[in-house]
Amino acid sequence: MSSTPRPLTEALASGPVVLDGGLSNQLESAGHDLSDALWSARLLAEEPAAIVAAHRAYYEAGAQVAITSSYQATYEGFAQRGIGAQEATALLGRSVELAREAARQAQDGGVSGPLYVAASAGPYGAMLADGSEYRGRYGLSVDELERFHRPRLEVLAEARPDVLALETVPDAEEARALLRAVRGLGVPAYLSYSVTGDRTRAGQPLEEAFALAAEADEVIAVGVNCCAPQDADRAVATAARITGKPVVVYPNSGESWDAQARAWCGSPAFSAERVAGWAAEGARLIGGCCRVGPAAIAELAAGLGR
Repeated sequence: MSSTPRPLTEALASGPVVLDGGLSNQLESAGHDLSDALWSARLLAEEPAAIVAAHRAYYEAGAQVAITSSYQATYEGFAQRGIGAQEATALLGRSVELAREAARQAQDGGVSGPLYVAASAGPYGAMLADGSEYRGRYGLSVDELERFHRPRLEVLAEARPDVLALETVPDAEEARALLRAVRGLGVPAYLSYSVTGDRTRAGQPLEEAFALAAEADEVIAVGVNCCAPQDADRAVATAARITGKPVVVYPNSGESWDAQARAWCGSPAFSAERVAGWAAEGARLIGGCCRVGPAAIAELAAGLGR
């Protein structure tokens, strides 16, 4: 698949587009150990075929957009593992190439329609691998955060994904830096916050956080991910009202992690009924995050008539 019949922006204008689910849980279900500071990014170098297979599983389940394995891929994080800048650049570009390869394989296997690639750029805290990605407030200025994000965004943009996924952003100040960092790259972006209730994880009201992207021409969708489904319920309508842009939403399953028992507990709250509600409120880029696998994406796609 060297090109897509129409840009993702046009697809969003005509109705909901299906995102994939959690890449890490799909890789883990295939037997890959991700207990590493680089998380799924480690497999870019060590087992790229595993990443292709994971993306392909989602395309075959009905996803129209695959999010690359570059969420935790940064120059600083790779350097901590002895990977130099030149190789890190190649690995970032490879993340897009692997998703494209999965799309080609899926289409060769009979999947119809355009398939898109979203190049993931996670927050600064993802590189730290200490949980601060869910808190924000790293003690860095907007300028410092922009300098951190810009180099890898440039490399990801050069690989020509359909969209840059500025995802799991916990802090409106980091969003401000990311919005500056994507200017002039020539690739559209979506901005997706990680939230609790009606606030970012750093505590800012969502109205203020979403408003930052309202006038950003590069941003084609705004919303939330990696949050509880019930928090997504509230956020979708707010994002649509504040920005006037298509909304992106891909929450977690709704289960919670019991650190003491080292097990997931509770029941999933991700459902077809919720998905229909998000679409009715203005969501146009809809999928799942942690613990949402191909079966759930297949149900989501069927519910949206995709």
